[in-house]
Formats: sequence, C-alpha cells, structure tokens
Amino acid sequence: MSARPGPGNSRRNPASRKAILDAAFDLVAEVGYSKLGIEAIAARAGVGKQTIYRWWPSKGAVLLDAYLAHTQGDAGDEAALPDTGDLRADLVAVLQATVAELRDPKFAVPLRALTVAVLEDPGLAAEYEHRLDAPMREMKKARLRAAQSAGQLPDDLDLDVAVDMLFAPVAQKWSTAGEPPSDDYVRTLVETVLSGLTRPSEGDPSAGL
Repeated sequence: MSARPGPGNSRRNPASRKAILDAAFDLVAEVGYSKLGIEAIAARAGVGKQTIYRWWPSKGAVLLDAYLAHTQGDAGDEAALPDTGDLRADLVAVLQATVAELRDPKFAVPLRALTVAVLEDPGLAAEYEHRLDAPMREMKKARLRAAQSAGQLPDDLDLDVAVDMLFAPVAQKWSTAGEPPSDDYVRTLVETVLSGLTRPSEGDPSAGL
C-alpha cells in the first residue's frame, strides 16, 4: 500500500527527496505545523526552497509524503491486516498497535499536524483520502471479508459501518482527549462490537430481532 508517485516524481533526486521528507517529518514534531515552513525544511534538508516548490505545491503536501514514507515504508501493495483465523485477537492486535503509534510523539505529532493541514486544504484532503484513508479502509474491509468467508461474520454485514464501529472510537478519543485509549479499552471495544456483529447461535431468543 505504498504511496502513489505524484507528478514529476520520476525526475526527483532520490537522496534529495528523502532528505526533504525526513526534514519535514522531524521539523513538524519539533515546531508544530503552524511554524513549519518551506524555508526551514529546505535548510534542514540542505536543498534550495525552489527544489521543494518544484516537487510539492505546499508544506502540507510535503508533510503527507513524509508521513506516508515514514509509516508505510516499503510495505507495498502486499500490506494487509494480520489474519491468524482469530478475528478478535487480530483486531485487538491491530488496534493496540495503532494506540502504541498514537502514544509515540514521533508519529502522533506529524499525524496531528497532517490532520490540521487536511482541514485547511481541500486539495490536500482529497490526496489524503486517495492515498491514505481509502487504502487503509479497504485493508480493514479485506480482513472483515475474510472473516465473512470463514463464516465468522454475516454475509450481509455492512463493512463500512463495521470499520467505523471498530476503528473510529480510537481516533475520536485521540483527537478529543489528546491521547489514545488504553489497551483495556481496545479489548473491550472489540469484544463489544463483535458481540453485536457475530451470528446469533441457534436457539438464541434474540435471533431475528
């Protein structure tokens, strides 16, 4: 699930591009998005600011590429959620890994900055949706489809709603409370959602309600 190359990416010097993305990722964690500037990124990367402007339309666009480079790396199109056959355990593991990342300022601060940038720039918001949010949602839905195929979830389950129920609470707590929920919360969240999503057993008086 690697980032799609933007316009002109093939003409970029790989070393300069990496230096720019590393500089943006590190600087935003140090100074915040409001104080992040193209000139500062260029100085940290050891390139001219016009080099950055040739390759990216805004500091938000640089930050999006930087975040993707540091969080996705070389995962490529083979990236997927774990599938051990135990849906509950797999979802808990994924959500706890997400929580751990949100607790790490190295990743949490750039992500919060990127969230601000997306709110301010409709064009960047569309790129964020296309390159990060939509692929991540599809990866989550793919794991739930596998559970459907294994008979663990109803065939008619709305996968988009299920993804929202499982993953949105963690993001909401992080964005409103300033920190992600506990691991215990994650376990309870998964158990609560799946208890409402799994097939009722035969003889269950609630079946068909």
